[in-house]
Amino acid sequence: MRLAGIHHVALRVFDLDEAAERWSRQFGFTVRERHDDRVLLACAFEDYSLELLASGERPGFDHAGWELAPGEGWGDRGGDVEERPGGRAPSLHLADPDGYGVELVPWTERDDPFPDVARRSTDLPPFHPRKLGHVNVLTQDVRRLAAFYVDELGFAVSDRLGDEGIWLRLNADHHVHAMLEKDVTHFHHFALELRDIGEVRLLLDHLARHGRWVVWGPGRHGVAASIFAYIRIPEEELIVELYCDMEQLLPGHEPRDWEDTPHSSNTWGTLPPRTYFRFDAEAIELERGQLQALGRAPS
Repeated sequence: MRLAGIHHVALRVFDLDEAAERWSRQFGFTVRERHDDRVLLACAFEDYSLELLASGERPGFDHAGWELAPGEGWGDRGGDVEERPGGRAPSLHLADPDGYGVELVPWTERDDPFPDVARRSTDLPPFHPRKLGHVNVLTQDVRRLAAFYVDELGFAVSDRLGDEGIWLRLNADHHVHAMLEKDVTHFHHFALELRDIGEVRLLLDHLARHGRWVVWGPGRHGVAASIFAYIRIPEEELIVELYCDMEQLLPGHEPRDWEDTPHSSNTWGTLPPRTYFRFDAEAIELERGQLQALGRAPS
């Protein structure tokens, strides 16, 4: 099976109208379609990159959508074939070994082959992310999880960080999926690409006005080489990474084994705080109240 890249991330939310308005206003998404049970949002001119699903269950990550390469199908692969909104071709839903949702989306022909900056628009906001770039999850068995994506879905390994991290690619971007081995299983973050560090600064200023805070960053990853900043989203129990300047891999790239050192994670400085890998109420309060920096965090 050949996949072209990441297509969208789907989140479960309690209130569709509130969530759609919040993600649009704070992160610059544009609403593509509204349905009774979901809202589809886009960064720029793509089909859609964020799917919000009305749900009475716990809010949070539901699945990641991966686009098949042109002319590629899923054959007799097991899973549930489901209709997609807006008359789009059906997709295949399955789950990875950790239970994270996976949707295989048929290739969509592009209407306009020209760069986005050369197109005209009447609905794009003045500021918006360039694209949805990748997802990152926490797992209790990183090798098992990576093997599923490599062996079953055709991903390739970009790099490894000691025994704890594996980064996977589908195209020239250093990675479209990453996984870190921890003692919990939880969706960690999805990442939005911005054009340069100036745009990262602009969005950080904007998010600060809306009460968002940086969990870790700005910094520069050794693995992937990207400039990063991570933003806490308590409403959906996840983090959003803002990044730019990711390493572009050449054809024939061979996976590298990075030493598990602070420099590999952040060439500019420190490792993330302990709350970076937590999504409980105490972790959020520690960050919101700056209790770690003030020396009042529980031991």
